[in-house]
Amino acid sequence: MTGRRAWRWRRTAAVGLVAALVGLPFFWLISLAFRDPTEIFSYPPRLLPQRPTLDNFRYVWETTNIPVALTNSLTVGVITVLSNVIVAVAAGYAFARLDFRGSRAMFGAVLGAAMVPAVVQMIPLFLLVQRWPMAGGNDLFGEGGSGLLNTYAGLALPLLVQPLNIFLARQYFLGLPEEMAEAGRLDGASELRIFASIYLPIARPILATIAVLSFTGAWEDFLWPLVVVASPDMQTVPLALSTYSASGVVQYGPLMAATILATVPVLVVFVAGQRHFVQGLAAGGVKG
Repeated sequence: MTGRRAWRWRRTAAVGLVAALVGLPFFWLISLAFRDPTEIFSYPPRLLPQRPTLDNFRYVWETTNIPVALTNSLTVGVITVLSNVIVAVAAGYAFARLDFRGSRAMFGAVLGAAMVPAVVQMIPLFLLVQRWPMAGGNDLFGEGGSGLLNTYAGLALPLLVQPLNIFLARQYFLGLPEEMAEAGRLDGASELRIFASIYLPIARPILATIAVLSFTGAWEDFLWPLVVVASPDMQTVPLALSTYSASGVVQYGPLMAATILATVPVLVVFVAGQRHFVQGLAAGGVKG
């Protein structure tokens, strides 16, 4: 018992140390965001602000591009989540439960696509977006205009279908009992009815997992918006933060406030789907 208790204390201490190392920078960020400029550079430094103020948040909201960027990132995030949930769940169920010709080859292609680095896809995707027919002044052959550049469609296009989400959905449905489908077939249900009425209602963990991964991926994406966005009105949060931090003298209080505003939506999404997210990731790796 003594050895087990000592091991428990060591484990708790290790977890507490890691939590402190991870949480301290975020705590300091919050502390700086609520200080006025004179207090930020005061010596000796204090953990908590003496006179908490919302001036930094007010300054960011009224004078920077962060509010527009938040709207843009939320729009792209919602589009990405809806698309990935619909496509990944349908494709994952088909690969897991339907025996059709070419399914193994198609799933192999999905896995192959997941292994291609995003940087390698950048130029082909840019040309595809730029030369999209009948958009942005382009003709039928994709010439004469800007295509989908500087649009929500152009921002969301590479994120609409993520191979990793299809893989996780397939693994999840492989882990569910086949007997439920057999019972539905005995009752005369079609495959679509079996999917919609039997499997989909119990697929909340994988739905939450796909939603969280898709939203965070879209929210944090920096390189692709940097390539396709030229107008400040279409900047996403990472682009707006980068532009603000590089615009002359850095004001640490407003910069910390802007960082908090950029972090809150991701935290809300993760906390809302945390329980199902963990279950979905665990279930998604059960079957081979």
